[in-house]
Amino acid sequence: MANPLRDRRTAAEWAAAGQVIDFAEKLSFFGRLASVVEEDLAALEPAKMPASWRDSVVTGKLEFGFADAQRRVPTVACKAAVTVDAVCQRCLEAFRLPLKTGAELLLLALEETAEGYKDHEVWELEESTLRPQDIVEEMLIMALPFSAMHADLESCRALSVSADDQEDRTKPFAALRAQMTQDQ
Repeated sequence: MANPLRDRRTAAEWAAAGQVIDFAEKLSFFGRLASVVEEDLAALEPAKMPASWRDSVVTGKLEFGFADAQRRVPTVACKAAVTVDAVCQRCLEAFRLPLKTGAELLLLALEETAEGYKDHEVWELEESTLRPQDIVEEMLIMALPFSAMHADLESCRALSVSADDQEDRTKPFAALRAQMTQDQ
């Protein structure tokens, strides 16, 4: 059976069918997204590279329909979530980064406009047909932070301090005092 995420149809065809696509696919299924994650992880030493980063599961739902009663403005409601491996830009260690995105999109041709749909974002179609996979992938790529970092300070090695480091920070001249005492 063919995967509906990879089917190509016009936006009007998807909407007219009222297509609903629930999905759960490995990250490796989404080539461009996997490539972005791989580029980020390339900063790690090979031994620190998470072994199964491509096996993270992308889940979500796409619901196609029309925004208007005349059935001229195709839409899609998209929700997607995944937890990817990323490199913390503070401590340069791998960590698990949850991504979650969702939007109500108007599927319009380039330069086409539709007035009165403030609850929707415009998704401009460069071609006459679209693949739902491209929408999911692009939304998750846009959800990636510019600089990924640990969410909690305790997890980040660059921000967590040991007891010895903490004492040196609260008493900046402790080492100098110890050296002066030694010299006497």
